[in-house]
Amino acid sequence: MRNILLAFLVFSNFLFSQKKDSLVFSEQPKFTSKQLIIPATLMMAGSIVLTTENRDFSVTENKNFLAFGGYPEDYLQFAPHVSLYAFEWAGMKPKTDFWNRTAILTKSEIIVFGSTYLLKKAIKKPRPDGSNEFGFPSGHTANVFAGATMLSMEYGENYRWVPYVAYSVATGVGVLRIAHDKHYWSDVIFGAGLGILSTKIAYWTHQYQWNKKSEKDNLTILYKEHL
Repeated sequence: MRNILLAFLVFSNFLFSQKKDSLVFSEQPKFTSKQLIIPATLMMAGSIVLTTENRDFSVTENKNFLAFGGYPEDYLQFAPHVSLYAFEWAGMKPKTDFWNRTAILTKSEIIVFGSTYLLKKAIKKPRPDGSNEFGFPSGHTANVFAGATMLSMEYGENYRWVPYVAYSVATGVGVLRIAHDKHYWSDVIFGAGLGILSTKIAYWTHQYQWNKKSEKDNLTILYKEHL
């Protein structure tokens, strides 16, 4: 009788613990058309600006503006990606466990770099400084907005300040690409939308199979904890 009662308590605890689990994204976040509004608007706006802007001149005369002997955006573009793990190390609680988060990040990076590369090769728009014809869209901007979106999805609900900081850094990277004469406005605007969409797709298509324990394993662990 004692074992039956204990098994029932363990099973009940298992059921209710699923609702209290800190890993809210235990399954695919549902796709809704509303989630396309921001990235689609940015990509459409970037495309419109591309057809109207004059790409025959440099955006800025001072190419070393805030360069500090280099281009800080080369490193800043990865700040949100590093923060995905640094925040957890600092005691903040993400929505997804380490392995699934890493899998989603990897998928997002593949999507954003792959799509950016293909668009650059297909469209062949020159950079303001004339260095090459791979100006559209901005890879730095797409990458940093992809990271900012993931950082916001992982921490934004519990830490409301995170999206503001993440997207401020992302916007700063885009502005620096223009200030350093590497991109036009259309490149940056479209890149921002592409980055956001890439991360959204990574979440929508993720199956959360990494680090997944069976229901039997969870019951066994809970049973042992109550012994």
